[in-house]
Amino acid sequence: MRDTTTLLRRMIEESRRISVFTGAGISTESGIPDFRSPGGVWSRERPIPFDAFLASEAARQETWRRRFALEPILRAARPNRGHAAVAALVATGRTEAVVTQNIDGLHQASGVPDAQVIEVHGNTTWAACLDCGRRHEIADLAAAFAADGRAPRCDRCGGLVKTATIAFGQAMPAAAMARAEATMTAAELCLVVGSSLVVWPAAGLPVAAKQAGAVLVIVNRAPTPLDEMADLVLRGEIGAVLGEAVGVQ
Repeated sequence: MRDTTTLLRRMIEESRRISVFTGAGISTESGIPDFRSPGGVWSRERPIPFDAFLASEAARQETWRRRFALEPILRAARPNRGHAAVAALVATGRTEAVVTQNIDGLHQASGVPDAQVIEVHGNTTWAACLDCGRRHEIADLAAAFAADGRAPRCDRCGGLVKTATIAFGQAMPAAAMARAEATMTAAELCLVVGSSLVVWPAAGLPVAAKQAGAVLVIVNRAPTPLDEMADLVLRGEIGAVLGEAVGVQ
């Protein structure tokens, strides 16, 4: 591991343009639960598809019950060494933006400007009306839900309110995906951090980077379907590996 981490450090130092793609593994070290892996949230509670959310008040109530149950964990989470390492890469000016599957806002909390975080699966730290787009704050919605148990409705147009995340069956954000692909394919070095690389179409972004000529590096605790495509694979704790490679304590 020491040798491969030293190699990664050299690759980072020699690259003029670095893309970073992050997944749940970078945030589990901050206490954010992993949804997809064995033993994760979805092994105990099946995800609620977008069409069910639209069609059923009971599904909406259950979706919001789960979201509010996560709030203490999300509120307590802080960026870890891995997030700090990614922020340091952005600060060098050689990483235009961080492309992330995560919905927790920890990249922004680590110091990466919001404009330089591309959230391809959205963000759960706020909500939006599905009709008029009005932003709603989670704390306000939680207070109303605690009072009457009803799924939130927009206070401007009466439309359905949902966290600003992408649910199963919901269309991917076209603008974010286009920007993410442009960022990934323009890089010399594509650094994939903490992603299982099984969720498409997001998992296709590192593939596009590799096909465009980038050196592909995967840092993850478990094997991924793209390991054979990668130029370098590192196994271990994300914060320790990436922190050592970038020089962040």
